[in-house]
Amino acid sequence: MHRTVMKYIYRLVYIIMPAAIVMAFLYAPPAEGLGESSRLLYVHVPLAWVSVLAFSVSGILSLLFLFTGNGERTERVHAARNSAAIGLLFTVLATFSGSVWSKLSWGAYWNWDPRQTSIIVLMLVYIAYFSLESALRENSSRPRIVSAYLVFAMVTVPFFVFVVPRMFPSLHPDPIINPDRQVHLESAMKISLMTAIAAFTLLYGYLLDLANRVTAIKEQQKGHLL
Repeated sequence: MHRTVMKYIYRLVYIIMPAAIVMAFLYAPPAEGLGESSRLLYVHVPLAWVSVLAFSVSGILSLLFLFTGNGERTERVHAARNSAAIGLLFTVLATFSGSVWSKLSWGAYWNWDPRQTSIIVLMLVYIAYFSLESALRENSSRPRIVSAYLVFAMVTVPFFVFVVPRMFPSLHPDPIINPDRQVHLESAMKISLMTAIAAFTLLYGYLLDLANRVTAIKEQQKGHLL
């Protein structure tokens, strides 16, 4: 019942995502000091948010796997992997959208800004996870090892996303948008941004649900073959 309800909630993305796109281009005004390039805000920020969300979910599922002993343990390992994969995809997209914004604002796609550098390191952390998982394919302890790694990776996320970028001077437009760590946007921009974040969050849930169902089917087929 719960899974059916969530499935229909995730499908709201078909309504909210088009609304978010229309609001980003037609409803929200350009940010002062950033011009029309500020419309990337409604893509870049939600992508970054979903990356953090996906990595957090992945780590929490891994913790549940390590510290609980019920029948859903294997399912949680697969769900954690799927969430990490989606998080990595959204991180790549956030990096790409950020580099486009960098080109428009600073004249170059890449400047080794603290935020750009830290997100590259974060991507490498999760690429290493998939490399580790592949290397341990024949190891019976693989689920516990990779789950422990995902917990460690989750702990690094706040450090690379929120701490490191604020330890050094940055060209990032954050000081213009929220100089005192509060969101200073016009009401239309706030509404558009919140709508975009909601849309991308639903997209993440929808993709994770699809990935988990595909994984379950593959595992079922594998069991029949055995």
